Amino acid sequence: MKLLFFGDSITDMNRERETNERVHSYGDGFVFLVASNLQFKFPRKYEIVNRGISGNGIFDLYARIKGNVWKENPDVLTILIGINDIMRDLDDDKDCYRWGKIYRMMIEDTQKRLLNTKIILCEPFALKGSATDCLAKVGFFEKVNEYRAEVKRIAIEYGLSLVELQERFEELAIKYGEEEVLFDGIHPDTVGAMLIANEWLKTFDKMNGNKDVEFI
Repeated sequence: MKLLFFGDSITDMNRERETNERVHSYGDGFVFLVASNLQFKFPRKYEIVNRGISGNGIFDLYARIKGNVWKENPDVLTILIGINDIMRDLDDDKDCYRWGKIYRMMIEDTQKRLLNTKIILCEPFALKGSATDCLAKVGFFEKVNEYRAEVKRIAIEYGLSLVELQERFEELAIKYGEEEVLFDGIHPDTVGAMLIANEWLKTFDKMNGNKDVEFI
């Protein structure tokens, strides 16, 4: 079974793009932890493919979906995107509408091309940190919630699985501190990466009817 992860730097996490060696292609983040968990428990059952690219937004994903996703023909596609779009368009009241429109086009086109591919969406998230402090005054966190709600609407509209993350990050931030969870308010540290991996594995487990995966 091929599992493909598609997104920005949170998915990318310094993966090596020009390699066939699995461990180096996973990156340093949650994809590595998902791969470690599944391949330890189910040897040779899952092929993990990381197609995250740092700095990407929704338009970048749509532009490269043919080559990076459709040609791969994964059994399960996971999409995590949004923070870069939010940061670039804080002064635009219509950006979430346009973002959602492109997101829906990407989902619809993929469902037409890959009839048997299951899709998991992950909501964007953020905490207070060095990369977000200056943005808080211009409505950054309100925008994050707006985009989270849009991802949830898209998941419901198309019958897709959803990994909800923001509230879990807020809970862990109380326990560990923001910088131990998202080291700059956006990118996961080890605790944050484990959180995403755990929540993804729970969703994957549920999607498969509780037959396959025991999450960490």
